[in-house]
Amino acid sequence: MKRFLFVLLLLLGVMQHRLWFGENSLPEYFNLSHQIQLQQQNNGQLVARNQVLKEEITDLRSGTGALAERARNELGMVKKGETFYRVVEPVK
Repeated sequence: MKRFLFVLLLLLGVMQHRLWFGENSLPEYFNLSHQIQLQQQNNGQLVARNQVLKEEITDLRSGTGALAERARNELGMVKKGETFYRVVEPVK
């Protein structure tokens, strides 16, 4: 009977060791859960950015207004007959 109890306790100890320190242990599970949560947040941000880029592409393909606006803002282009004014805020 004592040997049987000893074997059971030994088996319980081995299982507990695997649970806390072995492969696929609880600390590893919690670490992976945290990494999955961070990756899902990152993916959400990337999906939002991709949606903005898709809308911008659609806008640029649909007409010349967005294309002209982009050329003015990013390249500093001015149409003939227009006057360009740069407003500079005073240094504080």
